[in-house]
Amino acid sequence: MKKAIITSTLFIASVLFVNAQNKTFAAEALADQLMDLEGKTITFENVLKAHKNKVILLDIWASWCKDCVVGMSILNKIKKDYPEVAYVYISLDRNKEIWEKGIKRFKIEEGSHYWAPKGWKSDLFTAIDLDWIPRYMVLDKDGSIKLYKAIKAEDKEIIKQLTK
Repeated sequence: MKKAIITSTLFIASVLFVNAQNKTFAAEALADQLMDLEGKTITFENVLKAHKNKVILLDIWASWCKDCVVGMSILNKIKKDYPEVAYVYISLDRNKEIWEKGIKRFKIEEGSHYWAPKGWKSDLFTAIDLDWIPRYMVLDKDGSIKLYKAIKAEDKEIIKQLTK
């Protein structure tokens, strides 16, 4: 009985600790370098600052990812229902050219687009424990993470967080 109580207490403490970490981005993540469509380098922190005081829907994707492509049409519908939201896309494509073609091919020109040159090994993706794409995150107007991980565009939690 005593062992079960200790185990339960440790489990609850670890869940609370993980959830506390998931409300903000680590300094390494914020300092990570992305590239914009003009070929300029920008930190993830500055990407977030560019959308200050707006709810942000972050979509981490790649043009070779079937699940990502399926999610694009759903996200395009969400954009129509929530035009006040800032849509930020970060691509894991292998190179800039493939990334740019993917934006046009999947009709996601609206929104802010960035490419992660370091791919999966970037500090941002390491900090958020990226293990699957697509990965959707919702940030509130203050930049706090409200939805840490969704892997389907039709996840009801995305809409729930956008309507708060």
